[in-house]
Amino acid sequence: MQRTDIRLSLPSKGRLGQAALDFLAEAGLRVNKPNPRQYNATIPSLPNLTVLFQRAGDIVVSVRDGSVDFGITGMDLVAEKRGENGQVLVLHDALGFGHSTLTLAVPEDWPVQNLDDLRAYAQTLGRPLRVATKFPNLTASFLKRHEIPHRLIWAEGTLETAPAIGYADMISDLVSSGQTLRDNRLRPLSDGAIQPSQAVLIANREALQTRPEVLSVARRLLEYIEAHLRAQENLLVIANMRGESPEAIVERIFSRPTIGGLQGPTISPVYVRDGGPWYAVTIVVRRDQLPDAIADLRAIGGSGIIVTPVTYIFEEEPPRYKAMLEALQNQE
Repeated sequence: MQRTDIRLSLPSKGRLGQAALDFLAEAGLRVNKPNPRQYNATIPSLPNLTVLFQRAGDIVVSVRDGSVDFGITGMDLVAEKRGENGQVLVLHDALGFGHSTLTLAVPEDWPVQNLDDLRAYAQTLGRPLRVATKFPNLTASFLKRHEIPHRLIWAEGTLETAPAIGYADMISDLVSSGQTLRDNRLRPLSDGAIQPSQAVLIANREALQTRPEVLSVARRLLEYIEAHLRAQENLLVIANMRGESPEAIVERIFSRPTIGGLQGPTISPVYVRDGGPWYAVTIVVRRDQLPDAIADLRAIGGSGIIVTPVTYIFEEEPPRYKAMLEALQNQE
């Protein structure tokens, strides 16, 4: 019997798990999990969606085989486990948390800085390098592409101790700050980055193609996520400005590079007891351009400037939703 519910899987533990819950809550998609020992939950704003909790790597497999419709996990795991059936579709590749890079690292005392050095060092050893990893597919493909003789060793738990213990020569592991490598006297190769990663939203292609209700949830997820991420990059700025007319103020605003807003400013009259005419100018400004925007507003007569965060900026249609529809059509 075909499954009728709609499922989203989230990481069950670790920093990625908590970060996913925090991210969804900030995007207006708060997960309600009354019992912390339960492996299912709900999102009140999406009442027809069931939330499940799995190991981050299992999420990719579940989406791939269709037992789950959506998942949030790391791009490193998607690249490693998505398989060849084309069922794992990446809906959003930059959720902004869970950053790391799958990287080759060698002992600090090796005379090796890069892949060319590593290839030469393997020749001096006269045997393939033993590489401990939890990512055999990505690691093997990278080493083969760079003609590094190797033998992979699958390892559970902490990889950084493998060279010190002696069951591997080097490792291929996820690196964030690099502190754990340094603590274990390991060094990443300068050109040894195999796969950059952060949290991504994935979906099962067949479910999107055959179940309209799943497609509808995909749009809702992408709409809220994209509106939230776009809002994080921008601020709402309101300034009072004296001027002969709204058109005259617009001309001044458009003469400055940082205060044009998304499409343009919103201008409304300010009713003052004496003097005037005054207008209130409302614009959206990129967060990283705020100092320049304040300077530009002051230069054209802006005063009483108010800056406030933005919760959402909704597009007419989420760009990644349109990209998803195109990807589905290209598959057909």
